[in-house]
Amino acid sequence: MPDPHIVAIANQKGGVGKTTTAINLGAALADLGKTVLLIDLDPQGNASTGLGIDPAHRTPSSYDLLSGETTIADAIRPTQIDRLTIVPANADLASADIDLSARSSRTQLLKQAVQQAKADVVLIDCPPALGLLTLNAMVAAESVLVPLQAEFYALEGLSQLLLTVRQVRQAANPGLRIEGVLLTMSDSRNNLAVQVEADARQTLGDLVFKTVIPRNVRVSESPSFGRPVIHYDPSSKGSTAYRDMAKEFIARHKSLKKKAQNG
Repeated sequence: MPDPHIVAIANQKGGVGKTTTAINLGAALADLGKTVLLIDLDPQGNASTGLGIDPAHRTPSSYDLLSGETTIADAIRPTQIDRLTIVPANADLASADIDLSARSSRTQLLKQAVQQAKADVVLIDCPPALGLLTLNAMVAAESVLVPLQAEFYALEGLSQLLLTVRQVRQAANPGLRIEGVLLTMSDSRNNLAVQVEADARQTLGDLVFKTVIPRNVRVSESPSFGRPVIHYDPSSKGSTAYRDMAKEFIARHKSLKKKAQNG
């Protein structure tokens, strides 16, 4: 199997649809025949909850992976969705910044672990902060996917993230690039959301995915049932949008397109 395409899903602002995107993009790619590994790197463990992983079954965890106490093969858990697996997170991850800060290779820990992953795509759900966990994800990844809520100040917050990506590129991962910016929780009836989208496309051009994720109650409900929205309510607007997003993601990658055609 060729090396996986590793994507960090990051935004230092919370509540922008980061975990929702990780879960539903992963599930949609799996439905399209890709093997997907989701690494939950958020101490809140919401991606693990959203895929139905019981808190009692989250050991070994992504913390154990970073600390070197387990291998990625031993940390992976199956989900209810074919071809989608997860390395879950538990509360241990909350102390990672302190526990791991003395390590000489502290920003390389995830990169070393994830090199053994066997999947078409690895998605890393980052915490809503630009700390050691997010830096590990960016050093391990080929690209960063940025969910951006269509609201006031959205683009201002993005500038700090882009600066961090630039710093990681200079210091540790010269190949890191922006996968794209995904507009989330958009309400086309809201003039501000329409204006934010227009500003984002004018400022960032083709970096902004054509697909826009709408504000949708089914998307909000699905995590409490431990299922991605595309399985919880396949006909909802949110499901349709994430399936379109997955197709657009594949279209951006020749290796994934080629595999789809061959398969």
